[in-house]
Amino acid sequence: MADRRDILVVDDEPELRSMLAEYLGRHGLSVRTASGGAELTECLARGLPDLLILDVNLPGEDGFAIARRVRAASDVPILMLTAAGDVVDRVVGLELGADDYILKPFDLRELRARINAVLRRSPRAAPAPAAASPGNSLRLGALTLDLDARQLLSGEGVALGLTAMEFDLLEVFARNPNRVLSRDRLLDLAHRNAGDVFDRSIDVRVTRLRQKIEPDPARPRVIKTIRGVGYMFTPDGA
Repeated sequence: MADRRDILVVDDEPELRSMLAEYLGRHGLSVRTASGGAELTECLARGLPDLLILDVNLPGEDGFAIARRVRAASDVPILMLTAAGDVVDRVVGLELGADDYILKPFDLRELRARINAVLRRSPRAAPAPAAASPGNSLRLGALTLDLDARQLLSGEGVALGLTAMEFDLLEVFARNPNRVLSRDRLLDLAHRNAGDVFDRSIDVRVTRLRQKIEPDPARPRVIKTIRGVGYMFTPDGA
C-alpha cells in the first residue's frame, strides 16, 4: 500500500481541525493538526508534511508570519485559508510563496480537489525526471518547461521551484510567445476552472516568475510589461 500523504492543518478553530482531520482521513490522507505557530513548530520538528494548510487569521503569530517562516526554511507546499472577499489576503499569500488559496467558508470537496492538485504538482509527488520529454516540453530560452512533471528545468536539468499557480501562468506564456496578452485573457487561459481569481494575482505571479527566470528581474526582458494592456512573453529575451 502506498504511503498516505501527510497533511498538516493549522487553524485556531477546534471544530474545523477535527472536521478536516476526519474528512481528509476518510479520503486517504494522513492529517496532523495545530492550533497555531507554537504547535506548528513542534509538528515540523517531527517531520515536514507533504502539504501545509494554513489559516491567515490566527491569533498571535498570524498565517502570513508563519508562511514567511516556513517558506524561508523549506519548499513545503502551502495552501492558505483566507476570508471571503479579502483580496489583500490572497495577494499577500501569493507574494509569500503560497501554492494556492481557498476562501472561507469552503466546500470540502473543493478543498480536497485543490489539495490533490497541489500534491500532484509538488516535487514530492513523483521521482524527479532525468530529463524533459521532448514531446511534452516547451523551450524557454535556456530553460525547459516539462509539462508532464510540471517543472521548470534549468539548462543543467535542475528543477527551479514554481508554485502551482506560477506554473499555470508560465505555461500560458510559453504557449503564446511574442503575443500581447491582457490580464483578463491571462486569467481566462490560466484559470479555466476557477471562479474566485482576481487580476492582481497575475501581477504578483509575474513578479515572482521574473525573480526566477529573468537574468535581471529589475529590467525584465523575458516577461515584458505592455503598459495599459498586459504582458508579452519573449523566450529569447530580445
